[in-house]
Amino acid sequence: MGPNLLQNNPFEIARINSKPLMLDGSIGSYLQQKGFEIDDNLWTTNINRTNPDEVFQIHQEYIDAGADIITSNTFRTNPISLSKAGIGNAAKYVKEAVELAKQAAIGTNVLIAGSNPPAEDCYQTERTLSKNELEKNHRYHIDLLVDNGVNFILNETQSHFDELRIICEHCDKNSISCAISLYVLDTLKILSGERLESVLSFLNNHDVLTVGINCISPKLFLKIIGSIELSKQWGFYLNCGSGQSTDKIIICGIQPDEYLGIVKKSMSYKPSFIGACCGSNPSHTQNLRDYLDGQNYS
Repeated sequence: MGPNLLQNNPFEIARINSKPLMLDGSIGSYLQQKGFEIDDNLWTTNINRTNPDEVFQIHQEYIDAGADIITSNTFRTNPISLSKAGIGNAAKYVKEAVELAKQAAIGTNVLIAGSNPPAEDCYQTERTLSKNELEKNHRYHIDLLVDNGVNFILNETQSHFDELRIICEHCDKNSISCAISLYVLDTLKILSGERLESVLSFLNNHDVLTVGINCISPKLFLKIIGSIELSKQWGFYLNCGSGQSTDKIIICGIQPDEYLGIVKKSMSYKPSFIGACCGSNPSHTQNLRDYLDGQNYS
């Protein structure tokens, strides 16, 4: 496994220049919009194999819409998720997914974020895994993503403190460029019970590229940015679905213009990256790109 994947922190540069990087939007729910079925354990992992051209096309659509960062479709290629589906060869599944993103990014300056999810369901408060199982899951999945050539690890929708500790310690020890994105409850706590301020304080003591918030509602997001001191480099990609974040069938409930209005309210807090989560599609990215490109950053 190689050393630090990025020589410089692009999120720090974005913050200094007050020009946030554009993260792509959803892959899984966008595939749902295209008519694909989602697996309970693997989410959209199998579509990397059954319909790789569709996944490649989605990456390409986000690049064409102006994304600076695309995310590998590895949200459920982690060993725990694969094992629940009776699959043992995580290396092959990660390689296939990352290769689709790399192919789409050829000839561009687009960064590839390797998606590393929670070991179990994102919204599961009580878990079944031991500390040893959690460590093996995250260490192996992160190492596979690094070995297959992502630019940095995006540990997303994380909401359990022990997993955050495992991820940060592994990435720090091995000089792996990583970002952390949190799922937060209305109580401003993560699922394991720690307050958001305490989690941010912990992350600020680790070598994290940026700290994000994802898959929460715009209403909760506006509450957070108005009441909590955020990390130096921070960003967000919000839930754009029409129902609950735990819905199995996710349709778009926040149109691009409405989402842009939310983004505009965040700009005075100087986010280092902006994207969109469940329910979004390349139209959201294009709308945000047009807005950002129209700003005066001098």
